[in-house]
Amino acid sequence: MSGFDKIIGHSQAIAHLKNAVKQNKVSHAYIFNGEKGSGKKTLALEFAKMLECREADPPCGKCRSCLQAESGNHPDIIKVLHEKPGSVGVEDIREQLIGDVQIKPYSGPYKIYIVPDAERMTVQAQNALLKTIEEPPAYAVILLLTTNASAFLPTILSRCVMITMRPVPDEQVRQYLMEHVQIPDYQADICVAFAQGNIGKAVQLASSDTFQEIKTAALHLAKHIPDMEISEINQNVKDVSVFKVEIQDYLDLLAIWYRDALYFKATNDGNGMVFKDHLDTIVSQTRKASYEGISRILDALQKAKQRLDANVNFDLTMELLFLTIKENLA
Repeated sequence: MSGFDKIIGHSQAIAHLKNAVKQNKVSHAYIFNGEKGSGKKTLALEFAKMLECREADPPCGKCRSCLQAESGNHPDIIKVLHEKPGSVGVEDIREQLIGDVQIKPYSGPYKIYIVPDAERMTVQAQNALLKTIEEPPAYAVILLLTTNASAFLPTILSRCVMITMRPVPDEQVRQYLMEHVQIPDYQADICVAFAQGNIGKAVQLASSDTFQEIKTAALHLAKHIPDMEISEINQNVKDVSVFKVEIQDYLDLLAIWYRDALYFKATNDGNGMVFKDHLDTIVSQTRKASYEGISRILDALQKAKQRLDANVNFDLTMELLFLTIKENLA
């Protein structure tokens, strides 16, 4: 199985890159655009391996070139590093790319430059790179990896081929988590709901102890809040404060619970729910709550997220939210 075959999703992007090599129409510059964890780096490396591999069906994954690329030691696949955490400066581009690109490849047919976090290139760095993109040596291929292609100058965008990392279908993500991360189906469903087609984020969530703690706390509140006294709600506000950094995940988990409740209220069908292993509790709550009441809870969750983004007092925001949830489940 070649490297491309191991990539989950992105079939259109893979087909485009393979076709470019097959028809000898490889561009001198590509932009791999997608959110963090979407697979940009993996896809770019497999493309680089394919360009350098001399076997009949590249990348073979077994030849010296492929093994060097996999270990990060291929002399003609260069990762452009940047010293400052906030930006990729003009000196980074000049020293590692522009000054190096005139030297011919050591062993392969191409000299490939991979630029991670390319949206962090300063305007000066982009302008310096532009001349190389406009007049590159025949063997040069530049791969710009970015979470935000709109950060590039129009002149850079117009001279690069755009490879967009589209969301991976939920069922493929779910299957991957169950087979490779070895988590049960109900846990995979929650990670899939959160990841929204981002395989890297799904794997990270499935492997995160903190996320499991947040999920346990959110489910405890969702299940028991109808019967909580005010003092218990106040205690939950204090308990949840330990998740301040990840509070958006906590609120999103609650939103998934009440979207499940709304879905069941409308359809009387548990199969389409994320938290279907808690079906009995959700059914019990939906019997007591109105459709409008559950909708108000979802609105309150959205408002709480907006308030926290605006730095409104954490305890007051959470207390108001929990009271709103309790009132609408009566």
